[in-house]
Amino acid sequence: MNLFPKYIKLFGAKVLVEEFIQKPNKPIHEKELAGFLKEWYAPEDFVEVKTSGSTGTPKTIRLKKEFVATSAQRTIHFFQLKKDDRVLHCLPLKYIAGKLMVVRAMLGELDLRLIEPSSDFSYLQTEKFRFAAMVPNQVAKILKAEAILGKWLGNIEKLLIGGSAITYSLEKQLQNLKTDCYSSYGMTETATHIALRKMNGHGAVGWYRCLENISVSLSDNGCLQIYIPGLESQPLQTTDLAELKDDKTFRILGRSDNVIISGGIKFSPEQIEKKLESFISTPFLISSLRHEPLGEQLVLVVEGKKSDLEIKRLMKICRSELNKYEQPRQIRFLRQLPRTANGKFNRKGVAEVVLL
Repeated sequence: MNLFPKYIKLFGAKVLVEEFIQKPNKPIHEKELAGFLKEWYAPEDFVEVKTSGSTGTPKTIRLKKEFVATSAQRTIHFFQLKKDDRVLHCLPLKYIAGKLMVVRAMLGELDLRLIEPSSDFSYLQTEKFRFAAMVPNQVAKILKAEAILGKWLGNIEKLLIGGSAITYSLEKQLQNLKTDCYSSYGMTETATHIALRKMNGHGAVGWYRCLENISVSLSDNGCLQIYIPGLESQPLQTTDLAELKDDKTFRILGRSDNVIISGGIKFSPEQIEKKLESFISTPFLISSLRHEPLGEQLVLVVEGKKSDLEIKRLMKICRSELNKYEQPRQIRFLRQLPRTANGKFNRKGVAEVVLL
């Protein structure tokens, strides 16, 4: 495997990497690409990447280039990407997902189409792609902009969606698309996804399946452990509560550090949210308040303006869809739910605001 090819294909043209790095007056997203290529071709055997901060303070970690390249090859093999396939790059290059799109293009000799992440995506009306990776917010934005559902996204043959949770309503919309849509499970430390789940069409499933040479197990407290070649210490311990079918197949139940203990009972807010998400269209999540004697009290936090009518509607939904122990004791409204830099809900930030 040649980690450092001389050329990269951009917008159908074979470009000498060294010349692209030195090219003046590039748009901002091409400058970011040049910056990553400069780091990739530097003599160090690692690249530095930033974690998203969804489970704590964002940090910078180092990943071996060979480890990153192996991850890229897994994706190429899974999606059967071939030389000169057109692939859409519309992710920020400061995160690992954006960097991996570049590495895949280099190693697979793919035709990379680099687009500003905040694009309006109107080019999808006429441009066709073999493969693309997006975050859920981008997919939702495209679906909202389409005059006919799937008219634009239908021009992407295979779509990888990750970076944050995919809502019930979004996944439901994907069922009507001809595009093969996959949900990814992974993290910065694993150089993006270690497992995929097909969400629509033939072969759609509710469980993630590990990619080649990767397996999983559960820790004593029920959290996912990942075995992946190239990691210095095995297994990689996550804080994700999971259920396993076997050592290659699993589903995520929530995060152990999000667990709420009320009246001596442990609740996964993600599992409660899953029961409600098909009935509540506005952004929301389950949080908690300190309470005596329960310890913590479940609270439904909704993005929007408070109204007595909405409170009654939400309470009716909760009574219908949740068991008596899962019922939120209060409903709070926030103008906007706090989010991390890459759009995930900041649960710690929500809890701090709710406490006020």
